[in-house]
Amino acid sequence: MAGDLATGHRTDHDTAQTMTDLAGHDPIPLAPQRKSVSARVALLGYALLILYASWYPFTDWQNNGLSPLAFLTTPLPHYWTVFDVVTNVLAYAPLGMLLVFALYPMVRGLAALALVLVAALLWSGTMEAVQTFLPTRVASNLDLLTNVGGAMLGGLIGVRSTGFFLEHGRLLRLRSQWFSHEASRGLIVICAWPLAQVYPQGYLFGHGQLIPILSDWLSDWLGTTIDLGGWLRPELQLSAAQFQAFETVITAFGLSGALLTLLCVLRKKAPLWLLAGLMLALAVGVKSLASALLFTPENAFVWLTPGARGGLLLGVLMLIGLRFTPRRVQRRAAVAMLLVSLLAVNLIPPNPYFVATLQAWVQGKFLSFNGAAQFLALIWPFFALWFLLHSVHRRS
Repeated sequence: MAGDLATGHRTDHDTAQTMTDLAGHDPIPLAPQRKSVSARVALLGYALLILYASWYPFTDWQNNGLSPLAFLTTPLPHYWTVFDVVTNVLAYAPLGMLLVFALYPMVRGLAALALVLVAALLWSGTMEAVQTFLPTRVASNLDLLTNVGGAMLGGLIGVRSTGFFLEHGRLLRLRSQWFSHEASRGLIVICAWPLAQVYPQGYLFGHGQLIPILSDWLSDWLGTTIDLGGWLRPELQLSAAQFQAFETVITAFGLSGALLTLLCVLRKKAPLWLLAGLMLALAVGVKSLASALLFTPENAFVWLTPGARGGLLLGVLMLIGLRFTPRRVQRRAAVAMLLVSLLAVNLIPPNPYFVATLQAWVQGKFLSFNGAAQFLALIWPFFALWFLLHSVHRRS
């Protein structure tokens, strides 16, 4: 037994050990998993998040004649700030930690740290090299060093905390008691939803607004103005009342779609309303804090418009109505609601009030942070739909 615990292998007794809830449903495995699907999905998502943040805003690409690797041999910059160093370290620490979790149990300890070092050098080096062609970004060997240092710090934390997160910690036991066995991917989707509120949106919970981004990219690539929104909705003019109605729909369907995704991964004995309430409160709190920090404290609740208030009420009512339906129905309803919200937010014209609010937003040092936040806001509904439509649900 001691040898099994030391090597991380499960015994027959461990594999057979399960718990069943009081209603006799959803057997709860207590044995540790041999691999973490959620860590691997999170690693991929976080790597893409770094890519988007590093190359944001993806415009005005140009070749200035410099080698993309020239930054490696230049002297260290004379001017740097503690803010930049700390930001780079903290940005790459989760990457190193997630890589250790994703490699477990195939690669552990010093071998895992060695792979973290190599992966961080390659990934951060690629991010810096491509920045050579972006006039708004500066390739820096100091950024490379601090990024790799952050990844190694995260890797060390990951090696020391593997047992708590992946083997026998209370967190893992609570996850088994409250969440279904296919919840690994879903937990990442759900946890990302409050963070997706950071980037300013024209409509509350109106994520996935790709049309303006695609228009800007195509305009930059083709050298002429491209308005995809105008092609999709020609001559569409909305009154103030119509804008408010659309905002209510987008908010309600975005809210109910997100919280129904949470319901889809909960066991019957989980504190459903507590978790749903906490998730909503966290999303609203993040939205308010971001509005206060990115604009002014007076704008902390600027997003709480009449349309948003109506959408919050309607979304909660729809969630209550679907609470006691089978999980299959909840999952399909979540897909439908996210699709409606996604279509609406891309087809209606930009909110003129929101456009005016953005005029006062100066991104400054937070360019990379805002790029990462925008990436989450854009990708979240597609990430949620991927999870809800995953083949793992076909048996339920």
